[in-house]
Amino acid sequence: MENRRGQDEIEIDLIEVFGILIGKIWLIIGSGLLFALAGFLISRYLITPVYESTTKIYILNKTENASITYSDVQMGTQLTKDYAELIGSRYVLEKVIEELSLTMEYDELYKKISVETPSDTRIVSITVESIDPAQAMEVANCIREVASTHIQNVMDIDAVNVVETANFPVDKAKPSCVKWALAGGILGCFIVCAVLLIRCLLDDTIKSSEDVEKYLNLSTLALIPITEEESSSVRKSRKKRQR
Repeated sequence: MENRRGQDEIEIDLIEVFGILIGKIWLIIGSGLLFALAGFLISRYLITPVYESTTKIYILNKTENASITYSDVQMGTQLTKDYAELIGSRYVLEKVIEELSLTMEYDELYKKISVETPSDTRIVSITVESIDPAQAMEVANCIREVASTHIQNVMDIDAVNVVETANFPVDKAKPSCVKWALAGGILGCFIVCAVLLIRCLLDDTIKSSEDVEKYLNLSTLALIPITEEESSSVRKSRKKRQR
């Protein structure tokens, strides 16, 4: 019996909490929309946009003028990670900083680039991000040129072919207004739900005969109805006490 009573109390609590959330559903939705709008406006007008420019190179390691064999293809695929390390090396990036007269250190430029090597390919993508779209394109092209020469010297290969030159980015890469609006909406709904649940858990006032049986383990013998005039006087007295 005690276990059953405990289970009933848990079910009643959950139903009560669910009922409170359902009763405030429009408040939750409205807060979510408000936070979503705030996130959209912040990402749109307050955060500095970042642009990305990408260039691609193709590397195949073959000796002399022999025809391309399967071993050449397999070897080139395995070495793409080595090429990525060479592209992000201190020598290459410091050379780019020197040639373009950039006002940044190696570590700062290193954080702005990303090198990707898709699986089962020998194509290496170099992506540079910057708040200036023209600078992003210029740095990406310069990294490609300096890295191509460095790879040829270190790996002793014939050539590094350009698959795609860096593009001039028109649209910003981040922040994403959609993601910010979605995150803001979820955050707004979560905050309102948390506040409602905390108020529900902290509210230990007795509102009905069921609460008397639940919290005091006493059964009610009778209920005394209160008229509107009496209820208003009770409210006024409560306000005076609070003051």
